[in-house]
Amino acid sequence: MKFLLYLCVTVLSLTRLCVAETVVAAEKSPTKSAPTNIVLLYADNLGYGDLGCYGNFGIQTPRIDQLARDGAKCTDFYVVASTCTVSRGAILTGRHPQRNGLLQQLVTDENWYGVGLPHRERIIPQYLNTAGYVSGCFGKWNIGFAPGSRPTERGFDEFLGCRSGNIHYFAHTYHGEYDIFRGVERCEVKGYSTEIFADATCDFLRRQSAAKRPFFAYLPFNAPHYVSTVNTAKGEKPQWQVPEKYLQRYGWSGNEPDEKRRYFAVVTAMDDAVGKVLDTLKQLGLQENTLVIFISDMGAILRPTHGFGAASNAPFRDGAPSMYEGGIRVPAIFRWPGKIKPQTVTDEVLTHLDVLPLCLRAADGQARDGRVLDGRVLDGRDPFPVLAEGAKSPHQYIVAKLRGSAALRAGRWKIVRTSPQSPWELYDLVANGIESNNLAQSRPQELARLVALYESWEKDVQRDASQPVVYSPKGSDPQRSKL
Repeated sequence: MKFLLYLCVTVLSLTRLCVAETVVAAEKSPTKSAPTNIVLLYADNLGYGDLGCYGNFGIQTPRIDQLARDGAKCTDFYVVASTCTVSRGAILTGRHPQRNGLLQQLVTDENWYGVGLPHRERIIPQYLNTAGYVSGCFGKWNIGFAPGSRPTERGFDEFLGCRSGNIHYFAHTYHGEYDIFRGVERCEVKGYSTEIFADATCDFLRRQSAAKRPFFAYLPFNAPHYVSTVNTAKGEKPQWQVPEKYLQRYGWSGNEPDEKRRYFAVVTAMDDAVGKVLDTLKQLGLQENTLVIFISDMGAILRPTHGFGAASNAPFRDGAPSMYEGGIRVPAIFRWPGKIKPQTVTDEVLTHLDVLPLCLRAADGQARDGRVLDGRVLDGRDPFPVLAEGAKSPHQYIVAKLRGSAALRAGRWKIVRTSPQSPWELYDLVANGIESNNLAQSRPQELARLVALYESWEKDVQRDASQPVVYSPKGSDPQRSKL
């Protein structure tokens, strides 16, 4: 009997020892973390001064403001071209437009049937798909919809959105043609476009969560872009289009005539849409393992004929499509729980070209410090050390260019010219962020140094450059009848 009791005690002790050793070994063994989900929210013509967290205390943007508090807010973040098509091509490729071959805004038939971004270019979902990600695009495409150019032919598994740009928010028309597609087929949907795109994104998140697959959700809003006369019905007044409930939130009537007030309501509607996506992530238990990015594709257009002069790029000069700060410096927010500390504010120079390297880091935890990826020269740099560790900008300088206008920023200094024939202007952005004091005459050496950098960049950007695709008129396009 004593022998049996001794035997049981010995076996129990050995079992406990094995379990303890197993636990210790498991604690010591590195475990591969799950890939980080990614949500990229891309606003359309939202000005630097159009959010509460960027100093506009009259507008109601509580969800975006909270997103900024929960992560990193960038004060010196740039787009490299201040027009919708070119901006989208740049953020998706991580390559400067002069390198990716998409140099100009697509219009009307080009939006519907043009190649747009050259097919040799790769975009974010094509890189992420190799890591097992499911990718969805819900909103404004605007970079070409010819066969081979459509979202589901460029790495996205799903698409619900418009081919073009500033569609009618309710009728969903662009130049008289209905413009909402699911995949490659026209899709009739009812409702307010901002809400439609957010709802589609949330549905995508739920399905991927149920399937336990990592995802990349790209939500390029068409808000708060203005609606021009070409997209309104005959006799319809062009104005900021928004459901009455958002006007009423401010205490205004549903038929409020003041365009600035209507604009505020359009932005608040977009803020609600952002909140809906954030709430869905939280409800699904995905918030802690999701990188959320919110950026505007360019500064607001301030001309009365392009948006009724209601938006704001305060405190900066001018607006899109210019190369002054109001046209290219934009709001940008990054939330990555456990990686980026809440209430981070950085004034280091970053650009939307840096989004692609950050997405790749989120997918596999690896930094991309080199300039070549899969044989392609990348202009973006990994911004993670800046956002998470307080490092200095990875850019010696950045260049913005659109048609004949151009700008280069290096540290506190910036040069800008409005055309190839115009003289370069020089500004000290630390001392004079509103660009009112041109120092070109008084600081000739500084001017010459920056001009030399720009000229060097113009030569470098020709390396690995895709040739722009010339659009074929619709009369010679055999695909027109199929769409």
